[in-house]
Amino acid sequence: MVGLVDFSQPSRNPRFQIVDLSNGRILQTYFVAHGRGSDPGNSGFLERFSNRPGSNASSRGSFLTASTYYGQHGRSGRLVGLDPENSNAASRAIVMHGADYVNPHMARLSGRIGRSLGCFSVPVHDISEVLGYLGAGRLLFAWK
Repeated sequence: MVGLVDFSQPSRNPRFQIVDLSNGRILQTYFVAHGRGSDPGNSGFLERFSNRPGSNASSRGSFLTASTYYGQHGRSGRLVGLDPENSNAASRAIVMHGADYVNPHMARLSGRIGRSLGCFSVPVHDISEVLGYLGAGRLLFAWK
């Protein structure tokens, strides 16, 4: 299994796919937030990436999924950046977690979902399934 995030799509669309590489099938698609620093006008479109601490922006590239933990957002999954564009992911605490501001109802009403501080935030009711698919040692790839 790998996770693919297509940040070229607006946040009102499900743009996070779980792909089974053994048969090339998309198993599931989810809504996923991008960072506030990537969309300063709150348009729902990712405008820029950053790897800089304090940027509150999303990073692009390949991430290795690491251990899960329970924190401010409940069960969450740590990520390790594998590329120069995301090498600060762990120190920036860029993780996968559930968030109330990521939901289909909000996408329909306002044409966008909420923004994270750079994390891959998914609907609260989907985080357990996402972490089940992308346990430790899996690949998450994000690009625009």
